[in-house]
Amino acid sequence: MPMLDVTVALRPRKVPLYPGDTPLELGHVQSFSAGDGRNVSRLQCSVHAGTHVDGPAHYLDGAPGVEAVPLNALIGRTWVADATGVEQHVDVAVLDGLDIPPDAERVLFRTRNSRLWDEPRFTPDFLALREDAAQRLVERGVRLVGIDGLSIAPYSDQTPTHVTLLSAGVAVVETLDLRRVEQGWFDLVCLPLLLPGADGAPARAVLTPSAQAR
Repeated sequence: MPMLDVTVALRPRKVPLYPGDTPLELGHVQSFSAGDGRNVSRLQCSVHAGTHVDGPAHYLDGAPGVEAVPLNALIGRTWVADATGVEQHVDVAVLDGLDIPPDAERVLFRTRNSRLWDEPRFTPDFLALREDAAQRLVERGVRLVGIDGLSIAPYSDQTPTHVTLLSAGVAVVETLDLRRVEQGWFDLVCLPLLLPGADGAPARAVLTPSAQAR
């Protein structure tokens, strides 16, 4: 089956960063050109740079880090919801109009945000989920929510959506590139780096068309 890499690459000066994040830098500490006989690179970035998974500690004081996100929430059958025609933040009314299958335990939102990956500069004008939509997803038993924006929550009001999802144990994946993905069922593998205690971690996310699609 064809695999779709939906990861936003960590390219310095070519990937937008959320305000306040550590600047993304990739350089050499050893190199053949310097006569070292090998290449050894150094990476500096926020744990929320590029495609990443939020840990509970991101918005819940005293909560565990990204290592607490269950692996079985990050791997499995996933519904990609096409919200490219939506211009406002996704509230419960918009969510209900997207016709997400009732048995979807993992939902990725494909929105107008994906075009932002062609712009290396940050813009606050990204589409996200409002708290009431997050609460509806929790009530439906969703285990993972992802979006093709820098945050699952509106730039102007980050806390409510994050707290609603993370306090319910929902895995949150942000900064996906879903431009090549159509609406439908897929199998997702999204594994964050194992950084115990960290409030998030970069991840590689891959989709394959689900054999159980219906």
